Amino acid sequence: MKKYEAVFILDIRKSDDDGAAFCKEFSELLTTLGGTLGETLPMGRKQFTYPINKRRAGLYFDFVFDLEPAGVKAIKEKYRLDERVLRNMILAYDRPEKVITAKLGEE
Repeated sequence: MKKYEAVFILDIRKSDDDGAAFCKEFSELLTTLGGTLGETLPMGRKQFTYPINKRRAGLYFDFVFDLEPAGVKAIKEKYRLDERVLRNMILAYDRPEKVITAKLGEE
């Protein structure tokens, strides 16, 4: 299995529960495809620099998961036409495990 990171931007008007149902659905899809969800980071509502489909803000979610490469294609196909998803991006997760990142404002 390979490690991936996925970022989803959801339409605020189509997500009544701040994306909780979407997170649960994504987790179940990963389990069905034989993957495991490592971490979920809800990043909250953010304003866009420019409108996307006439929307000015969206709900951001970041998922880190392990999955076979063939399963990534199934995820992309599932959410390609989903009305709740404005944008999505799935990348190979290649961050080093033991690197300490400094928080903003710290020296």
